[in-house]
Amino acid sequence: MLKVAVGHSNDPDSEEAVNEVIEQCQKSLAGEMPQAGILFAAVDFDHGLILNRINEVFPEIELIGGTSDGEISSVLEFQQDSLTLMVFSADDIEIRAAVGRNVHENPIAIAQQTIERAKQSFTAPIKFCITTPESVNTNLSSIVQGLKSSLGSIPIFGGATADCREVKRTYQFFKTEVLINSLPVLLFAGNVMFSHGVASGWHPIGKRGVVTKSDGNIVYEIDDKPALAFYEHYFEHFAPDVAYPLAVFPAGEDKFFLRGVPSYDPELGSLKTYGGVPEGSIVQISEASHQDILTASESSFSNAWENYPGEEPAAAIIFSCAWRRWILASQTSQEYKAIAAYLKQPLPSCGFYTFGEIAPLSENGQTFFHNTTFATLVIGSR
Repeated sequence: MLKVAVGHSNDPDSEEAVNEVIEQCQKSLAGEMPQAGILFAAVDFDHGLILNRINEVFPEIELIGGTSDGEISSVLEFQQDSLTLMVFSADDIEIRAAVGRNVHENPIAIAQQTIERAKQSFTAPIKFCITTPESVNTNLSSIVQGLKSSLGSIPIFGGATADCREVKRTYQFFKTEVLINSLPVLLFAGNVMFSHGVASGWHPIGKRGVVTKSDGNIVYEIDDKPALAFYEHYFEHFAPDVAYPLAVFPAGEDKFFLRGVPSYDPELGSLKTYGGVPEGSIVQISEASHQDILTASESSFSNAWENYPGEEPAAAIIFSCAWRRWILASQTSQEYKAIAAYLKQPLPSCGFYTFGEIAPLSENGQTFFHNTTFATLVIGSR
């Protein structure tokens, strides 16, 4: 049976915060020792101190995580500049952590190598993967591509680490190490059940186009015309705005993922997107109201809950985009409140605001890297 505990502290002192979080987890565990965990923390903490303290109390814990742009839990709901930890304990579930280093040098190959190393320690079939990769200095679409090539049809969930809007340097956690440019993964195998939900609130508007020339995260042409013209057809003086991302319909999928457009080149007429957009993709401009965004948070969670294959999940892990938080501003806390209102009784939950989300578009579908999206993973055991 899977037992999950969550701790969350908004104490600004690193030592006080981690001690409070550990105490909350110990109380919920009632004497059991966790085998794995996920830690999300604001960038200003002493992360080395925090990781070492967790390892002292929970020796040899298989731990991953990273820095965030806001933290979420069932303990303190939405917070900024806080620290939250989720730990897992189960005799019949195998959970292993691994890390790929210097992932920016060759994202696809290093992602493949990381999974292959981790696979060697399992005796049961792997069910799913959680990851918290570097986001600023690497190609996240390529990381997902590398993970998929090694995991096959096994679904991947996660969020790219963040740094409170600075977009300069994020940190990843692996056991007692504080890393940069890395790819931590946590693999689950054995008697574990899960389901997920993905929603954004954005809906496509206007005409569709086909990406006819792109290179990674640079879109040069849509319908054989400068990509910028695709936006200028609707916006006379277009400027990059996260409120109007591109909806991207990949080949073989009837649903779309989103790509934010943080900048453009007026001379080339190209768009820079946060994540790759393959040539041949069908795209549309999208928009959303604040209410659309909040409704999507509940939709993501309710879809995960209703599709759960067991009687009742043990926990939920949440990955919401930092762009959603920036757009929602003072309404951000309503994202978790919508989830809490849906539940009849509290469910141990933990998550963070990311620089990009990772999840399949649909049940049994391909995993993609997303922008401005709310992804929910619920887990449990038989």
